[in-house]
Amino acid sequence: MIHSLFLINSSGDIFLEKHWKSVVSRSVCDYFFEAQERATEAENVPPVIPTPHHYLLSVYRHKIFFVAVIQTEVPPLFVIEFLHRVVDTFQDYFGVCSEPVIKDNVVVVYEVLEEMLDNGFPLATESNILKELIKPPTILRTVVNTITGSTNVGDQLPTGQLSVVPWRRTGVKYTNNEAYFDVIEEIDAIIDKSGSTITAEIQGVIDACVKLTGMPDLTLSFMNPRLLDDVSFHPCVRFKRWESERILSFIPPDGNFRLLSYHVSAQNLVAIPVYVKHGISFRDSSSLGRFEITVGPKQTMGKTIEGVIVTSQMPKGVLNMSLTPSQGTHTFDPVTKMLSWDVGKINPQKLPSLKGTMSLQAGASKPDENPTISLQFKIQQLAISGLKVNRLDMYGEKYKPFKGIKYMTKAGKFQVRT
Repeated sequence: MIHSLFLINSSGDIFLEKHWKSVVSRSVCDYFFEAQERATEAENVPPVIPTPHHYLLSVYRHKIFFVAVIQTEVPPLFVIEFLHRVVDTFQDYFGVCSEPVIKDNVVVVYEVLEEMLDNGFPLATESNILKELIKPPTILRTVVNTITGSTNVGDQLPTGQLSVVPWRRTGVKYTNNEAYFDVIEEIDAIIDKSGSTITAEIQGVIDACVKLTGMPDLTLSFMNPRLLDDVSFHPCVRFKRWESERILSFIPPDGNFRLLSYHVSAQNLVAIPVYVKHGISFRDSSSLGRFEITVGPKQTMGKTIEGVIVTSQMPKGVLNMSLTPSQGTHTFDPVTKMLSWDVGKINPQKLPSLKGTMSLQAGASKPDENPTISLQFKIQQLAISGLKVNRLDMYGEKYKPFKGIKYMTKAGKFQVRT
């Protein structure tokens, strides 16, 4: 299945490689480097690259390319999902997934990869099971291992691996029994200059933190489950029950895990939570241009929009900008031509605005097109799709757990054309 894995940084250096069968020469990555040169941005490198004897499948996260080498045809999404799981596991183990951290913990990285794939096939991909097999690194453990020559590998098989519920260890005990669920939605949208929506879709996830004693059996139901489209479940979810009743029934893993991810793509269902009023103009004969934008809330059910950051790549002809924000701070880099405005919270009574002039190159013709504005924001306690959890029930155990649901909406790729 997966023959080898190469980790490549953004400057094109292979800083880690792992082989499960025979060693594949690094020269196979030359095909990847060619594709990388052709792509204008790192995100545009094709995820599947065929070569005469192999297929290269890659994901790009945290400024690192994770490139898997395959010798026979396999479903590409299977491998891509596994690569994402590798990144999530590194993040869980080390706090961050970056080149320096991976290099500092290279022994643990190899131990984890050895357990995640068995002879090229995924074996243990659950973070809590892996942590029983290989203890996460701590400063004390690293010092002890250096002195004694021991490793982080546990001396016994995880109890979950021996049961019919491989994602959950047996004999779990907690004094406080609690189950918390975070519904996090990311909205991707392109808005045209008149304010109409060109495309809009929502990528959502439900992340869980379950710390319950014993072997609880949970059911989670929604007020409006028909909203969910293209749903991807954690292996613990009983799919037949979801198909027939649209109820999530599962024995949860212990600790943190992603229960499901989903997609809402019907445009009439996607509410746009912010709007941008803009007046950006360049005159043919003048070396000055006018710049004015205002950001305001729209369809937020009365919730506050916070963490708002507005960025825009200005045309090459703009030499400098003299702007005054009504709130927050702004920067303009004359070299990269990148304008950034950190707005903060939006107060509906006094909408934030950024106004001023642009200095243009003398004698240069006016830019062919106006810049695109990108937005970042988040809204607490709101799922913009309207998804609502109805209830959470527990069977199989006698105690009464603490339960909590939190909602959050944030911007993904959110662009406004001017």
